[in-house]
Amino acid sequence: MTFEKSKKNLNQLVADLTQMKLILHKTHWYMRGANFLFLHPLLDEWMDEIDEQLDQVSERLITIGGSPYATMEEYIEHSKLTNEKGNWDQSTQERFAELLDNYRYLVKFYREAVIEADEEGDGVTNDLLQGHQNALEKRIWMLAAELGQAPDIY
Repeated sequence: MTFEKSKKNLNQLVADLTQMKLILHKTHWYMRGANFLFLHPLLDEWMDEIDEQLDQVSERLITIGGSPYATMEEYIEHSKLTNEKGNWDQSTQERFAELLDNYRYLVKFYREAVIEADEEGDGVTNDLLQGHQNALEKRIWMLAAELGQAPDIY
């Protein structure tokens, strides 16, 4: 079996997870104000989580015969996440709202990719993506709570 849908979806995730790590880094670097000493190291943990997902997704793609994107040009061309320059004018709340929107996009994409992996009979990719989806749904819940919102993952 060639798992073409899984390959396509995994490569999309390579681009999107790479961009998500950059968005998290931007938030980490451009953050100021209340709770900085707590939030700055917390964002290190969030970047590590995304980096681990990126590595696992890329390795799964290679395992099923795919070739992950590996250049900035490819990431920029294919990622569906926001790509805004860093600035000092955004509040932490505004930055977290941007993170929340991007996490919600990723969860929606994971959900769709899980269905397509299942349709192709790619149970291993399905399992991997469900685990990542679960982790990001929890992240959404926490970010939304910080912003005084419901998780709204569906």
